[in-house]
Amino acid sequence: MTDLLHLTLGTVWLRPYVFVFFGIYLFIALRTIGWKRTALYTLLAYLIAFVCEYTSSHGDLGIPFGVYRYIESTRGRELWIAGVPFMDSLSFTFLSFISYRLAIIFAARRNFEDGDLSRRWKTALLAGFLMMFLDIIIDPVTLQGSRWFLGDLYYYPNGGQYFGVTIWNFIGWFIVCVIIVRSYVFVEGLLSTSRMRSSARNTYFASILAPALLYFSVLAFNLWVTFKIGEKRMGWTGLLLCLPISLAILISIRPPRAIAQAQSA
Repeated sequence: MTDLLHLTLGTVWLRPYVFVFFGIYLFIALRTIGWKRTALYTLLAYLIAFVCEYTSSHGDLGIPFGVYRYIESTRGRELWIAGVPFMDSLSFTFLSFISYRLAIIFAARRNFEDGDLSRRWKTALLAGFLMMFLDIIIDPVTLQGSRWFLGDLYYYPNGGQYFGVTIWNFIGWFIVCVIIVRSYVFVEGLLSTSRMRSSARNTYFASILAPALLYFSVLAFNLWVTFKIGEKRMGWTGLLLCLPISLAILISIRPPRAIAQAQSA
């Protein structure tokens, strides 16, 4: 028990930014879907991400992220589970959730009262695209972890086509996010209304603005690190790729009053 506590505290100490993002995710999720659904989503997302990371980093099939290997340089200093760093799988909870929330906003097309949107396949597919877009910025700089405070974390034995990252990795992020969202929708649908009764309060800030701010914060943090370590070509490429999706998000998160005026025009 003492060792587990030590490793858990070490994980937080080594990766504070992950837990800041995770804490913001909890705030958003608790306010929008309630604590029971938050617990369900967190558990499902973590387990699915862990299985996918394990199968990709062990063996030669590389499903679904392509073949890569973890460098266990921090073993004994942070929490690892079956050769997979705990914080890696945990990151998928908030990255997939904010992508899911933004996908609902996009799919709504200004009609935020349509609760059925969260259960549609097109929303899950859009969420997968949005999370894959995050990874286009995240993975190249993460691969350079030895040059910043992340440290050496993993490598691709066969290299990669995009700043050392395999194209399969991006496809894998899309697939995993879709699986997480659809699994959540399926399991949540199996549970009775009484079991999953929620006291969530869907305010404009919690359900629309906060997910967008967290999405932009993840992008900004990784772009900042990219430029900080001197990878200007990688940074400018990522920044230019961010512009269209950033503009689309900004247009979609207009306050309700502006949306109402646009609908009545």
